[in-house]
Amino acid sequence: MRLVILDNYDLASEWAAKYICNRIIQFKPGKDRYFTLGLPTGLPRNHPESYHSYMWNNFFKHIDIDPNNAHILDGNASDLQAECDAFEKKIEEAGGIDLFVGGIGPDGHIAFNEPGSSLVSRTRLKTLAMDTILANAKYFDGDLSKVPTMALTVGVGTVMDAREVMILITGAHKAFALYKAIEEGVNHMWTVSAFQQHPRTIFVCDEDATLELRVKTVKYFKGLMHVHNKLVDPLYSMKEEN
Repeated sequence: MRLVILDNYDLASEWAAKYICNRIIQFKPGKDRYFTLGLPTGLPRNHPESYHSYMWNNFFKHIDIDPNNAHILDGNASDLQAECDAFEKKIEEAGGIDLFVGGIGPDGHIAFNEPGSSLVSRTRLKTLAMDTILANAKYFDGDLSKVPTMALTVGVGTVMDAREVMILITGAHKAFALYKAIEEGVNHMWTVSAFQQHPRTIFVCDEDATLELRVKTVKYFKGLMHVHNKLVDPLYSMKEEN
């Protein structure tokens, strides 16, 4: 397990972006090998707060991706279980997930695997915890009645099957969750802790997120930054790979 600690949010984001860029180029992406995960149910694809809209507006429309290679769970499918099963099948047919990138909530949930979720769970319909609903209310003008109460999500087991997992954790409000993920044991009440048992997990965080960690833990991982920085320097380019 790697823990990469940067001074602030911007530097943590930049480091993660460079790492993802290098990994994508090394992966040599092609047809059916792009996945983005998680879409709250009950929102049309064109709703400004749907996950589909978020990914297209903030990422996909800025890169040269074929829309057919973007696979997003359809929270408005007529048969939600069939949608989840089909998503798992797509992942399998694509040869699995090479790199899963995700964030966590202050309660340590990964994707929408809320506290108490099975650590071997697969893609499914999940009821959202009140903390998650409250955290998302800001995207709906603070109106809790507009916030989805359920979501389709990849399971912890689905993510554990990925060949590599990157988790981004920033801000003091997520410091206790990082502590639970790094310094305590695996616990289904903190689903992010499951990735202690993944062979290739990399946590990327800022200084504020380390406030609950022991000083010696922070010092140890900061001492490895010369190794971690070799993962993003040099920055590869598609032209060089071709």
